[in-house]
Amino acid sequence: MFSMDPVTLSRILTGLTLFVHINFASIGVGVPLIIALAEWRGITHKDPHYSLLARRWARGFVISVAVGVVTGTSIGLQLSLLWPSFMRVAGQAIALPLFMETFAFFVEAIFLGIYLYTWERFRRPILHLLLLIPVVLGAFSSAFFITTVNAFMNTPQGFTLENGVFTNIDPLRAMFNPATPTKVSHVLASSLTMSSGLLAGIAAYSLLKGRNHPYFKKALKLTVTCAFVFAVSTAVIGDFSGKFLAKYQPEKLAAAEWHFETMEKAPLIYGGILDENHEVKYALRIPYALSILAGSTPNTKVIGLEEYPQDDWPPLLIHYMFDMKVTIGMLLVLIPFLFLLRRWLPGRNKGYPKWLLIGILTLGPFAMVSIELGWMFAEIGRQPWIVRGYMRVVDAATTSPNVGSMLLLFIILYLVLCVSCIYVLAKLFRNKDVFTEMRERGIEEGGQG
Repeated sequence: MFSMDPVTLSRILTGLTLFVHINFASIGVGVPLIIALAEWRGITHKDPHYSLLARRWARGFVISVAVGVVTGTSIGLQLSLLWPSFMRVAGQAIALPLFMETFAFFVEAIFLGIYLYTWERFRRPILHLLLLIPVVLGAFSSAFFITTVNAFMNTPQGFTLENGVFTNIDPLRAMFNPATPTKVSHVLASSLTMSSGLLAGIAAYSLLKGRNHPYFKKALKLTVTCAFVFAVSTAVIGDFSGKFLAKYQPEKLAAAEWHFETMEKAPLIYGGILDENHEVKYALRIPYALSILAGSTPNTKVIGLEEYPQDDWPPLLIHYMFDMKVTIGMLLVLIPFLFLLRRWLPGRNKGYPKWLLIGILTLGPFAMVSIELGWMFAEIGRQPWIVRGYMRVVDAATTSPNVGSMLLLFIILYLVLCVSCIYVLAKLFRNKDVFTEMRERGIEEGGQG
């Protein structure tokens, strides 16, 4: 593997780092808001179960933040070491959001520390809750600034290219490029969906283990409701993202749908295989759906790959990533909907069927896979460009022969980090069981009643 060329190894290492980091980053963006919702409900309903949920979730959140800092730092390091030409040419255009992201994280980290160490220090509990507002805003801002960098790479603007050098740079225009609204909103919504799904899965697992305590039922109700709202939001934003691609990156949309011929009333292709002549076989074709996705009407003209040189085509395997992401997105909406529907139906107080709890248990893993597929689709679908239309990936990578050794070191680092994170989280909550903590805090008698 390490005999590969530096460009390929740089791609693998950067992809691996993003693969690991995006999960921790998504938790860092989504969980603070859900903690805030739990504490707010605990205060307004005078329900200590919700306050305890917020307290315990916050402890676990700190562990994930610590790992996310390491993987996030790795990305910054790799931008300079693996992609020096990109940073030299485009660095000034993206310097502002990278700089601001650091300050956003500082705000989040400072107020998170204050929040953790001031439980029950305020006479009015609402004052403690207010400390979470900067944490949530810092997390959202951090996601916003770093996502604008990726958005710039997809729809670059705010500069003039002269002799291979970016000049006359307008950092604000570069940051607020056409891709920013859909990319940022999609990142926020999907992060909230994943965070809700993971926390819902923990509650569902406890109920499956027979711990039929109101604490877990309240956790399930709050998190699954959040998962439904955020999953629907992600789906709606996904529709806007399709329209964005049709206008600004039509070659990516065409590759995702194996759409080779420019036409109106274009069908959406689901599944199938592609032969050597670019003929699609065994696929489900949904009439007019691609035109509707691209422009809301069946008569929308969708540009085909025939309009572009084949060297500029994105890899056609992104079709499968797109299909899997859409499929998982539908499940992320359907499973919470079935949970909410059951709560409205007669007999809802009889508990939750095992099949439904197992479905909820899959929400977190499904959302994680969906986020990974989304980023792979975004990054691979931009190929062969690192800055679309201006700089190719092969021209941006390092020529150093030591990338293979660097890749090996980072593989070991990420394995240690992920295993350590899981171990510490498991030990943290095993050492202080929720019923023991309830008894210590005088919430109610310990036990599973």
